[in-house]
Parts: sequence; structure tokens; C-alpha cells
Amino acid sequence: MRQTAFATTALAAALLCASFAASAQNLLIRNATVHTATAQGSLENADVLVSGGVVRAVGKGLSAPAGAQVIDAAGKPVTPTLFGGITEIGLEEVSGEKSTVDQTVALGADTKEMTVRPEFDVTLAYNPDSVLIPVTRIEGIGWTLLGAGTATGGSIVAGQGGVERLDGGADPIGPRALFVRLGKDSLGLSGSSRAAQWMLLDQLIDETRGRIGPDNHAALLTPAGRAALQKYFGGGGRIVFGVDRAADIRQLLRWSAKHRLRIAIAGGAEAWRLAPRLAAAKVPVFVNPLSNLPSDFDQVGASMENAARLRAAGVAVGFSEGGASHNARKVRQLAGNAVAAGLPWADGFAGLTRVPAEAFGVAGEVGAIAPGKRADLVLWSGDPLDVASVALQVWMDGRAIEMRSRQTELRDRYLHPDNGLPRAYPLPAGR
Repeated sequence: MRQTAFATTALAAALLCASFAASAQNLLIRNATVHTATAQGSLENADVLVSGGVVRAVGKGLSAPAGAQVIDAAGKPVTPTLFGGITEIGLEEVSGEKSTVDQTVALGADTKEMTVRPEFDVTLAYNPDSVLIPVTRIEGIGWTLLGAGTATGGSIVAGQGGVERLDGGADPIGPRALFVRLGKDSLGLSGSSRAAQWMLLDQLIDETRGRIGPDNHAALLTPAGRAALQKYFGGGGRIVFGVDRAADIRQLLRWSAKHRLRIAIAGGAEAWRLAPRLAAAKVPVFVNPLSNLPSDFDQVGASMENAARLRAAGVAVGFSEGGASHNARKVRQLAGNAVAAGLPWADGFAGLTRVPAEAFGVAGEVGAIAPGKRADLVLWSGDPLDVASVALQVWMDGRAIEMRSRQTELRDRYLHPDNGLPRAYPLPAGR
């Protein structure tokens, strides 16, 4: 409804026309409030020059090269496309329909044995034609980290994922990340014991480093699994731990320091209690500010000030709502809530741009507006952290995308019943 209203404005109409004409990747956006997500911060009345799908310059009074499309932003905000969080976009269409869900591996499901397959890589199942992608993209979300999940018959080591740009391309960018789930959500995979989770992780370290041979009767890993873990246990890749309870986070910090691992935390409902230690260890934390009440015994210390307290201690804070593939577009609300609870606006914005880009090794391509970065940009109607604002236009590689999705098609079909299309269902009697 809000986008329909905006489509009646002159600016939106101009952009709509431009979106069909702009097959070229040369673009000048003039007179914008440019939130760069770099050390430059936010620039008023600034321009963004794009050529060949790449940002070439950011500043005032830039000139458009011949043939470039020119957009007057009329002072509205322009940002890089936002991070959608750790999701299953492209891996899941309908949660309740198993044939459309590709996020977990459960090779031991029939025997109830834990099967450890860290070589499992969810990016191989990514579907760039998922209907979730246009729905998410027209809300200003341009990239996401595909996460591997845990399930009965799998293990606490869920597998690997990677960053996907929502541009219709099939391949991930940047390095892979390994996903491990600790605490209550994976007790069923570790004999109902948190202590067993550390025992199992220590065994995987021993196998990877050759202290337990592959022929040992207790070995858990395949040759491919050992090769996969060698990279992460050698400090060469980011390991994302899904964990909430402060006691588990404290143990995680000890364990990761002992083995010199590069980790991040997803969830972290009680992370604020370890804030100075997380900052000292340079561990980024991806929080869900809506998890601000003690919904279970792993979140007794949940606080709406979690993000603000972490950042005040020096922790790099990002945002993600677990399993929110169908609502990844609402990640802006997470950042906005954190700002409302004391997080500085610039840090809230960084949590959707610079922080995840740096944490997951793709800062050279996305997450900021600066020369050399991909021209994945969004023009907003207002503050991007305000859910009342909408994305007026999204560009991927400097190309204006069509601001339509399956949801907008359905909205328009039933909002205007006289559009000539037949109803999918008959009207109730008497109407």
C-alpha cells in the first residue's frame, strides 16, 4: 500500500520510467543524503557516480559522463543495499513443504546417530529464482549470508554457507563460513549435555590436527570433512556460533582463544554480559533486538539494550533474526529497535552494512558506497532504519531493478478487482 502511494509521486514515476530505460550501468544520482557506511559517514547534498556497474566517485558537484542516466534524489537518503541477516533465502520456499527446504543435512536421521559432515555446503542448493528474492530485494535488501542449520540426524556442526547477492546470480561471493549451534537448541544432538558439545568439538579439533587417526573406531569425520575443518580450525575462515547463554559464550571465548579461531556469534541474547571480553577478542555479534525478554532459560538475561551495551564496550554489532527468510526485509526494524534502545544511529546502520561485510569477508564488494565498490544502491523515501520508510528504487550493479514481486502482483490483483483478471476464488454468497 505504501509503495502504491509513492508510485504516484513525480519522483517515483520518473524512477519507474528510468528503470526500464536503464540497461546501462552508468548512472549519476544527484542531490542525495548519501549514507556511505565508510569513514566519510553521511554526506548531505552529495552525488554518487556509477560507471560499469561500479561506484566511481562520491562527492558534490559531480558531472555525468555522456549517456549516463541522471537521477535527482531531491535530498532523500541513498545507501548501499542492506544485509538481510543470516537466512535461508534461496534455500527455502515454504517451510512446511520439505521438498522446498535445503538448509540442513541429516544423513543419520534413520539411525538417530549424530552424523558430522562439515563439508556440507548449502550454497550448492541456492536457487537464484526463488520467489523470496524479489520480495526481499525491493525492500532494499541486497545480500544475505546463507546459513546451514541443524537437524536430528545431523550434528552441532551444521555445515557451511556463504554470502549471496540477491541480483539473480547463482554463485556466492567471498569466503565460506562454518556454522555451529550450541546450547539448548542442539542438546538433542549432543546427548542432552552442553558439556558433551565441548567434548565433541575437542574431538573434531583432535581429528583435524591428526591426534585421532581417520581409522580410529571413534572417528567422526570423512576425509572431506577433515579437509573442510582444517581451514576453519587453522584460522582461515569464520565460524559462526549460534548461542545465547552467557555461560556458553564464556566457554566459547575460552575455547576459541585456546585454538586461535576466528568466530562470530549469532543470537547472543546474553552477550552483553561478556561485552568487554567479546570486544577484546574481536568477536562480532549478530543480535536480534526483538529477543529482549527471557523466552527460555538460555535467555534469562535478555535485554533490549543488548546491542547498545555491546557497542559501548567496543563490540562490532550486526543484526540477524534467526530463520527469518520470509521476513528478512524486516531486518531494518531490528536495527531501528536497537537505536531506540540506545545504540547510536551510525552503529545501527553499520550493523546492516559495514559490520557484516567485514565480518564475512566481502567488504571489498558490498556494504558501503565508495569508489571501487559494486553499485548496489537504494534510494529511500526517508530514514532507512524507520519502518515507515520504503525503498523507492534499488540498483544492482548500477542497474535499476523492477520494483515488483509476487506479493506486489497479488496486492494489485485484489486491490483493484476490476482489472480484467478472473478471481482465483468465487465470491462468497451474497457479495
